[in-house]
Amino acid sequence: MSLGHKVVSARKSKGLTQEQLAERATITVRTIQRIESDESIPRDYTLKAIASALNMPFEEFIPVRSCLRNINLSSHLQDHQPIRRDENCHFLQLLNLSAFAYLVVPFIHFLIPILLLKKRKEKDDTLQTTGQRIIRQQIYWTVCTHFLLFLTLVYNLIQATWFDKSNLLNYIWIFAAMYILNALIIGTTALKIRNYNRASYIRG
Repeated sequence: MSLGHKVVSARKSKGLTQEQLAERATITVRTIQRIESDESIPRDYTLKAIASALNMPFEEFIPVRSCLRNINLSSHLQDHQPIRRDENCHFLQLLNLSAFAYLVVPFIHFLIPILLLKKRKEKDDTLQTTGQRIIRQQIYWTVCTHFLLFLTLVYNLIQATWFDKSNLLNYIWIFAAMYILNALIIGTTALKIRNYNRASYIRG
């Protein structure tokens, strides 16, 4: 029995759909689909997450996974890992830099990296996880910016009603501070992606 068939059998015996298993294992549905169709060989942490979600010992999957890694197809894929890794890092840099759209459309700019990630045909676990993290960062930034603007409005209303109007806060300063903060977030993420790519080449 292949690893994919083993996962399918275990999932169905637990009465779970692919979506439910993906949610329990905190991985993407696409990853589950690729594993079950034997399109990819999962890494240890992915396999452990699936085993844990299915309440099964991780060791039950090891012999099957080990056999898969010994076939010629696996060797062929490993030869192409540096190329794929480089392509994925370039895509992640593009995805991350697309967040600079907040300079033009600050409150819906995160839709651009979402569309880019959805259009990516060849999907990798690391690429998906990192891409989703980048998108979450931009959503959090949007929520925090709205919240700070709301707090500023409340503060100004209180000051104008009961205290001195000269102490009102200027919304421009809030925008400026949040814009600079997001630029730093995007820049830091870009450095992390570049450093990860370099470290991967050294290990590879």
